Amino acid sequence: MQLDFFPSKTLTLYLARTFVVRIAAVLVMLVLVLQALDLLSQSSKVLAYEGNGQGELLRYIGYRMPQLVARFLPYSVLLATIITLATFNQNSEVVAMKAAGLSAHQILAPLLLAALAVSVISFAFNERIVTRSSAALSAWQAEDYGPVAPDSDVRTNVYLRDGDNILSARVLAGTGEDIRMRGVQWYRRDAEGRVTEKISAPAATYANPGWLLDDPVRFDVAAAQEIPIDPVRIAKGVSPRQAELGRIDPDALSLTDLGGAIGELSDAGRRTAELESKWWHKLSGPLSAFLMPLLGAIAAFGLARSGQLFGRAIIGMMLGFAYFVVDNAALAMGNFGAYPPFVAAWAPFLLFFLIGETLLIRTEE
Repeated sequence: MQLDFFPSKTLTLYLARTFVVRIAAVLVMLVLVLQALDLLSQSSKVLAYEGNGQGELLRYIGYRMPQLVARFLPYSVLLATIITLATFNQNSEVVAMKAAGLSAHQILAPLLLAALAVSVISFAFNERIVTRSSAALSAWQAEDYGPVAPDSDVRTNVYLRDGDNILSARVLAGTGEDIRMRGVQWYRRDAEGRVTEKISAPAATYANPGWLLDDPVRFDVAAAQEIPIDPVRIAKGVSPRQAELGRIDPDALSLTDLGGAIGELSDAGRRTAELESKWWHKLSGPLSAFLMPLLGAIAAFGLARSGQLFGRAIIGMMLGFAYFVVDNAALAMGNFGAYPPFVAAWAPFLLFFLIGETLLIRTEE
């Protein structure tokens, strides 16, 4: 195999430009269709809040679309790879390139270079836009699509332990001693883990120590009834910093912010395997776009008139989707602690890179 992967500037630009245009076309098609379906399923919930209208629907689209772009960009690269290479094969352009002396790797090199650029753009897009839209959407959904208080930091679905007791909050907003909880539930448990008392409150503030509940209602498990009670202080062992670390949403944090949160949790003796897997996946995830031309390369080769072009395209698609299945499974195993975080994030990428290279070398080189 020749070591000059870009022997022709004209051919390199032609292949890369064609590939990028088709990535953009497939991505726009997927995002528009999926955004329409998602909006149909969520519009009733958005409009259920009194006063919401077209502006809130557009706001939801603005929050949701970056998530859809980030999630389906690798799929778009896979489909664009198969469409591009199958078209080149059908039009005998691959035959012409091979007749000119180009190897399979030289044909794929412009596509791999374009896919690498897409991966870099995807990483920057995730860090600067997707994390912010995810955090804003989570905070808005926690308020049932109602007004969101302009707090410096908002987290949702927080669960904290104070000995055997459990403190949960639907929304946690603010920082330091100005932190506030909304939708609070307090579960008092006995030594055997059974719930003996439940107290609910619309809000709670830090009382140094403990948390002061506003308008609490006690549910007596033995009597099976709810009783309004005076404001009460609970969870004296839970500090504001513990509350801030009680719920870390990796999708709403940048790489550096998530790394800092992992360090603080580790210093506090908390389990961080799931967050570490997510941290590594913020690097390996965008690189999945770089892998797609290699997995879809099987659609580029073989004679189109042999009748095997459709079968080759299906095999390339199966390889690409198999990667996403294995990647999600490995990440889940990492979350449960079955795999080390680094292995959970990078093993699927390395495995399918070797599979793609092996197929390419054995069949074409």
